[in-house]
Amino acid sequence: MSTGPDPHEVSADDVRYLLAVARVGRLVSAAALLGVDHTTVRRRLDRLEAALGARLLDRGADGWQLTAIGRDVVERAAPLEGLMEQVVAAAASGTDAVRGTVRMAAPEGFGSLFAAPALARVRAEHPGIALELVTSTRPLSLRGSGFDLAVTVGSPAGSRVAAELLTEYALRLYAAPSYLAARPAIRTPADLEGHDLVFYVDALLTVRELDLAPELEGMRLGFGSTNVFAQLEATRAGAGIGLLHAFMGEGAAGLEPVLPRAIDFRLPFMLSQRSDSPAVDAVAIVRDALRREVAERRDELLPSP
Repeated sequence: MSTGPDPHEVSADDVRYLLAVARVGRLVSAAALLGVDHTTVRRRLDRLEAALGARLLDRGADGWQLTAIGRDVVERAAPLEGLMEQVVAAAASGTDAVRGTVRMAAPEGFGSLFAAPALARVRAEHPGIALELVTSTRPLSLRGSGFDLAVTVGSPAGSRVAAELLTEYALRLYAAPSYLAARPAIRTPADLEGHDLVFYVDALLTVRELDLAPELEGMRLGFGSTNVFAQLEATRAGAGIGLLHAFMGEGAAGLEPVLPRAIDFRLPFMLSQRSDSPAVDAVAIVRDALRREVAERRDELLPSP
């Protein structure tokens, strides 16, 4: 008793040739569409008909026409082309097809110099992931904010948000060589008395962990800015002694460290994730990329004195 065609004998690629002929009606035109010669199209169709045990095409006055069985096969096989396009798109986009939008918040210094390179690599490896980076130093609550991930100095606002330590980083004193050359040598913390400090604006400082100016007794705030890059440039221009992120000040042109062994504040960058983020897989990829970035560049975050 006949059991009908064996699915294992039917080539999905041969079905694609049938779909092309059904679309354009001629072997030559189908061959051009597929990028092969017309004899290859004929051979593939013959093989498909043999595998199915049915005639699929008849020659008509205006080209090839589908038989009743051929029309049924084409109707059922039509989704195959769309599926193949998805397969090709997945292969072209990398080894996976993770998609989604990840919105991240981070302090501007860390966001620009650490998060941005990590996110750029994520984008290169996973083109299906769209990335948004918002820089902010203020306390952040992920509840209702639309952010999927947040890097904060200290724990984020809101006790319901779980935070993990991403890395510690150092804050140290730096000054322009011209500034130091015009003043008595600074050999101990006591010698800092009377010097201008370049740091955050006291009245606008909303992150408790950054309230470090009182620790530098005898110094007065001479130049304050909410922008760490403005602090860096003001210090480089001789506005005072800057209390800067070590990953920005260390080795920077036009700056020299001041008392690096005596003045070395350590603060935590904490990483938080919104529990109800819709792009769970994409968020996990970004989170892992951030961890890898800080692990590989730990010497910049915590340089030796």
